Amino acid sequence: MPSWLRGFGLALPEHSIAQADAAELVRNFNADTEDQTRVLRELYRRTGVRRRHSVVLESSGESDAARQSTYMPRSAERPLGPTTSERMRSYEQHAGLLATTAVQRAFADAKIDAAEITHLVTVSCSGFHAPGFDIELLQTAGLSPSVARTHVGFMGCHGALNGLRVAAAFLKADPQTNVLLCCVELCSLHHQYGWAPDRIISNALFADGAAAVVLTNDSARRGSPDHSATGHSGDGGWRLLASGSVVLPDTLDDMGWRIRDHGFQMTLSARVPDLIKQHLRPWLSEWLGARGLTLDDIRSWAFHPGGPRILTAAGEALGLQREQWAVSESVLADFGNMSSPTILFILDRMRQEAVTGPCVALAFGPGLTIEAALLA
Repeated sequence: MPSWLRGFGLALPEHSIAQADAAELVRNFNADTEDQTRVLRELYRRTGVRRRHSVVLESSGESDAARQSTYMPRSAERPLGPTTSERMRSYEQHAGLLATTAVQRAFADAKIDAAEITHLVTVSCSGFHAPGFDIELLQTAGLSPSVARTHVGFMGCHGALNGLRVAAAFLKADPQTNVLLCCVELCSLHHQYGWAPDRIISNALFADGAAAVVLTNDSARRGSPDHSATGHSGDGGWRLLASGSVVLPDTLDDMGWRIRDHGFQMTLSARVPDLIKQHLRPWLSEWLGARGLTLDDIRSWAFHPGGPRILTAAGEALGLQREQWAVSESVLADFGNMSSPTILFILDRMRQEAVTGPCVALAFGPGLTIEAALLA
């Protein structure tokens, strides 16, 4: 029985920064020469990002050194910026607050009481502490202390799709289950110092945000009509019909996310767009075919915006026109890459715009892994 994504809630840090201002703000961390400064500005401009939110920002005014005090100019004493311990203290301070806001908005959207939630699935790859923000949600969002908790950790940008799969499994096992999925990422805590191209690109793309969604069985929908396997729900919601995953061969070094002494370090090889172009279409065609569908049957697409080159690679691999991934592109422009919550931002925007299904959501992560979800 398909799972119904019954209500969405999104949350962002209070302060944000325009991308051009961000490029100026990080010069003292990442550029040593005027040539590097020019390259830095161009890299930030070409990301397709207009504005990003971050917990380290202390205002949303014009760019100046007082906007944030977490990252200071490089010095002999601190050439690599804050330690991982310092960054994790910020994660512990902010993650639960952002998650709570997203969850409360999801409850309001779903018209469901916190006491009705039986299972909580949390997703994050940008920080750790225990007790974690899942237990914090029991107090701040009014969840039962006996709610069954499951954490999906360190899965990267596709973590929300893993979380949806876990939620669907709980719903399949017990028709009376109500699942809350909450993703929160504070990627800006892992800004990397120095002149390493893949890390500068990560610095330019990633942002902070949280998203939550309430999932119930179709049978829990009051007064809802029957739906075909490939039609849209008709009420602006989504049903999760299937999920899929594949790890591409010989790609373990092409995308990585590792804990180091001064934050978590992203590795992203220049091969990733070409790997997506090479492998996405044949795998996805086979996966859809096993469900009686072809690529031509898919009416909408939700691509996780790992960056403009990844969006373009996925679209070209599937023979799509740019307007077919326009929502993903617009979310990237408005919020940057928030890692796991981003795909839920996209699905919610598509819902608000009454985009019809069947829809395929795709995200890419360490491995190199492709995760997919089929929705209607």
